[in-house]
Amino acid sequence: MTAIETTGLTKTYGELTAVDDLDLTIEDGEVFGFLGPNGAGKSTTINMLLDFARPTAGSATVLGYDAQNEADEISPRVGVLPEGFDIYPRLSGRRHIEFAIETKDAANDPDAILERVGLSADDAVRPAGDYSKGMRQRLATGMALIGDPDLLIMDEPSSGLDPHGIREMQELVRSEAERGTTVFFSSHILEHVEAVCDRVGVLNEGTLVAVDTIDGLRESIGGGATMELTLATAADGHLETARGVTGITDVAASGHTLECSIVDPAAKATLVTALDGAGATIQDMQIDDVSLESLFTTLTNGETDADGQSTDDAGTPVAATTEGDR
Repeated sequence: MTAIETTGLTKTYGELTAVDDLDLTIEDGEVFGFLGPNGAGKSTTINMLLDFARPTAGSATVLGYDAQNEADEISPRVGVLPEGFDIYPRLSGRRHIEFAIETKDAANDPDAILERVGLSADDAVRPAGDYSKGMRQRLATGMALIGDPDLLIMDEPSSGLDPHGIREMQELVRSEAERGTTVFFSSHILEHVEAVCDRVGVLNEGTLVAVDTIDGLRESIGGGATMELTLATAADGHLETARGVTGITDVAASGHTLECSIVDPAAKATLVTALDGAGATIQDMQIDDVSLESLFTTLTNGETDADGQSTDDAGTPVAATTEGDR
């Protein structure tokens, strides 16, 4: 079954088009990352999927149901981790989970849910106001998992987390995917997306500009990787061999080092075989894939600063998604 499908989904506000003719299909059980610059329309898309906003044109189905006409059928089967969620500081973590169970009229065991998201028995009885940011994220995720949803929608699940918290969130996403849950999330932490997603979609100015695996994006955009080989002998004697391999471009030699760009992943093995056949002895090899940040920048016509953060035309840093997303 298709978990999410949109056809010509469009949302306008007066003369402003927030989402433009969006055609998107997300398969059951898939982990799908939704990327785009600030104001790209990601949050608007999520709001239409959840019937928090009505489309101007087009349609969307969620778990086989019409997102606007059958929202009551969808709601019990979807868990949502919203960006900027609030907790009740005086309530314990366990009471938050119990409240969510009561609200959804679910049969989950509160302790099992807390354990599932990595909160201990001691954590469960503490006031949530004493929790760290990572613990609050886990608690909110636990509440989203009440009712064992078929679809988990996460808006900025790593926002504000330190590297340890991000790793924990990645593990949570993977564990839910292993349970068969479809996970759809937007994130500006691009490494998070690359670590857990089966596919990604990139939205720019309301238009879907790419949908593919990370490797597929690298291959379609070109410059998929840089390959550097250290040879036992002078590398310039093997330039022609490397240049003769299909899928290899921009070959250069310096001392014992041969460097080239890979535009076809299969060319990596072909190059090694060709060099061996030409009598070269490879002492070391390093392959550097094009970063997701670079792919994102290319697709959204932006720039990337020294820290890998996307910037606008004026050089001002922007996140791939923020609370200001329309």
